[in-house]
Amino acid sequence: MIGQVELLGLAAGALIAMVTAPVGVSGAVFLLPVQLSLLGVPSPAVTPTNLLFNVVSGPGALARYHREGGLGGPLTRLLIAGTLPGVVAGAVIRVFAVPGPSVFRVLVGLLLLPLGLWLCARTVRPRHHPSGQPSTRFITALALAVGTVGGVYGIGGGSILGPILVGRGMPVAQVAPAALASTFLTSATGAATYAVLSRTAPGDIAPDWSLGLTCGLGGLAGGYLGAVLQPRLPETALRLTLGLLATALAALYLLQTLT
Repeated sequence: MIGQVELLGLAAGALIAMVTAPVGVSGAVFLLPVQLSLLGVPSPAVTPTNLLFNVVSGPGALARYHREGGLGGPLTRLLIAGTLPGVVAGAVIRVFAVPGPSVFRVLVGLLLLPLGLWLCARTVRPRHHPSGQPSTRFITALALAVGTVGGVYGIGGGSILGPILVGRGMPVAQVAPAALASTFLTSATGAATYAVLSRTAPGDIAPDWSLGLTCGLGGLAGGYLGAVLQPRLPETALRLTLGLLATALAALYLLQTLT
C-alpha cells in the first residue's frame, strides 16, 4: 500500500521531471532537497535514492526523444564514454570522503550558481559572434569530471552538462537528449555501485527503494510530457529555463546551509 510519503514523492517526481526534461535535466537534482527536507531520506542514502529515481524516470523522456531521432548523435556517445567511469569514482568518494550533507549542499551551490547566472546572462544578452562548438576533447573531459561529480551528489550530471554545453553555444535540442541519456546510464551504474558499497561500508548507503521507485514513476510520466513540450518551446525560453533552474537550485542549497 502506498503511503502519504510515497504519494508526495510521486507528485513531486512528476512535476519536477515535466519542467526539467525539456532542457536535459533529469529532475533528481531538484528532487534531492525535497527528499532531504520533506521526505526524511538520510544522507548519504539520498544519493543512491536519487540515482534510482533517474533510472526509473529516464525512459519516459528518452522514449520520446528516440521517436524524434534525437539520441543517435555523436554527442550522446561522447557523454556516455566520459560519465560512466566517472560515476563509479564519484560513488566511492561520496561514501568514504564526503558523507556530510552540509558540505554536500555548499559544494553544489557554489558549483551551480555561477553556471546558472552565466547562462542567463548569455541568453538575455547573446554575443554578436557566438563561440564555436566545443571540441571532442573538451566534451570528453567535461563528461568525465561531471560523471564524478554526479556520482558524489546523485544528480546524474545533466544539470551540470546542460548549462556548460548550452553556454558554449550548442542548441538545447541537441544537448537535452544526450544529457538525459548519459544521466540514465550513469545513474544505473551509480546505483549498482552504491548497492555493492552498502555491503561493506557503514551507514545509510543503500537507496530507499520504495520512495525511489514511486518518485521515479512520477518522473516517468512527467519526463515524457516534458519531452513532448520541448519542440513547441523557443530556444531562448529553453536556455533561460535551464539557467534559472541552475541558479534557483544553487540559491536553495546555499540558503539551507545558513539555517
